[in-house]
Amino acid sequence: MQATIRISNGVARMPKWRMAEPVCFEALADEHLAIVGRNGSGKSMLTDILIGRHPLLGADPEYDFAPSTRPLASDNIKHITFRDCYGGDNDATYYLQQRWNQHDIDEQTPTVGQLLEEAFMLSGGDTPERRRQQEHLYELFALRPLLDKYVILLSSGELRKFQLTKALFCEPRVLIMDNPFIGLDAKTREQLRKLLGTLSRERALQLILVLAKTDDIPDFITHVVEVEDLKVGMKISREEYLARKSHRPARVLTCEKEEAIIGLPCHNDEYHTREVVRMHDVSIRYGKRTILRNLDWTVLNGERWSLSGDNGSGKSTLLSLICADNPQSYACDITLFDTPRGSGETIWDIKRHIGYVSPEMHRAYNKDLPAVRIVASGLKDSVGLYVRPTEAEYATCRWWMDIFGIGHLHDRTFMTLSSGEQRLVLLARAFVKDPELLILDEPLHGLDDHNRQLVKDIIEAFCLRQNKTLLMVSHYEEEIPPCVTKRLHLERN
Repeated sequence: MQATIRISNGVARMPKWRMAEPVCFEALADEHLAIVGRNGSGKSMLTDILIGRHPLLGADPEYDFAPSTRPLASDNIKHITFRDCYGGDNDATYYLQQRWNQHDIDEQTPTVGQLLEEAFMLSGGDTPERRRQQEHLYELFALRPLLDKYVILLSSGELRKFQLTKALFCEPRVLIMDNPFIGLDAKTREQLRKLLGTLSRERALQLILVLAKTDDIPDFITHVVEVEDLKVGMKISREEYLARKSHRPARVLTCEKEEAIIGLPCHNDEYHTREVVRMHDVSIRYGKRTILRNLDWTVLNGERWSLSGDNGSGKSTLLSLICADNPQSYACDITLFDTPRGSGETIWDIKRHIGYVSPEMHRAYNKDLPAVRIVASGLKDSVGLYVRPTEAEYATCRWWMDIFGIGHLHDRTFMTLSSGEQRLVLLARAFVKDPELLILDEPLHGLDDHNRQLVKDIIEAFCLRQNKTLLMVSHYEEEIPPCVTKRLHLERN
């Protein structure tokens, strides 16, 4: 039977890209695969071998893309990676607050509509049938309201829709997607599943999904390949994998580590205000676009809030006002820790009380520093590390890395880690200064089932302490820890 991709005893030429065992992999033409495994297990390394990014000793991967007549693998395989969905080719110039500083955007910067139209024309030209397909994708992903926006202003979920649309314009023979459903609201996740299912039946398109969250394996997947400890497992049917799959434990964090978190001492410089956040009649606009309208919201000390809403409803914008990353906060009636914005405080006076992680932060971190130094930057509220920490501070960093199960990665550089391992490093960075206000924007992005539960347990233990306030965004209801008792839902304007 036709195999679109076949690798026999594949060994990467470069030792640092080698799996623990020679790779044997076969994707038959009528199969749709899920590649699953723990964070750091080697899923991304396997994918890079499949698409020919890492040359092999001996025989190269064998490809048969029929009925496509395009000869090159690069024309037939489109791969949407984690990094693609958080940015693009210009990430080297991206900084954390750029999304909120629209005045920094050059007038020549193309809009979403211009970039999509360029991708559409390059991928096959202008025909009535292709235009109908274009309109269908725009409708599916609700892209029409986004076409006049700059890419830099898109939310992480909107960016994912943008990248998926660009890839589908190319009509590839094989489409490989890393965690395609994270960052999308529930309605869009379901729409995407249906779209991919339709494409898998009606087109000569083979789908390979690389998934950390195994609850997300859709019905159209026929087979599963599990990667563990840099070893590629046997391909088995989806039904067999689900029957074998062990249930996620109700708790992962050990009692000893939970007690250690709860027993952390208080600090002399902690705030003890009653109102952590107070917003009165807050509206945020960019040009003619209103993101937040007449919002009144008060967060009291010790409360645990979840923020929900569709992609683009303003959740991350709201959090940027609290984190002092959005310059429009000075034009709004906002009080943080009993101090009105614009009354003489610096952003560092605000940030020293806040632990923060978000898709924007992950996108901004292109620093290939040792992981322990990334964690240490949380003590200094910087992207990158410009002040040498003390040995005691490094000990605290290593302690939190051990809590998050990544103590063994402290000397590994950030850009050599998997996206899930990077997210755990950034979470340790958010907790390392023992903040009074914890702001977690999609904190479980890209984490496997085990680590998702571990992080939930850590949040729960942390919030058992006095003087700790939580604001958390997630598009998955099951990711919200039990300690959350308050909810704010934002509607898209």
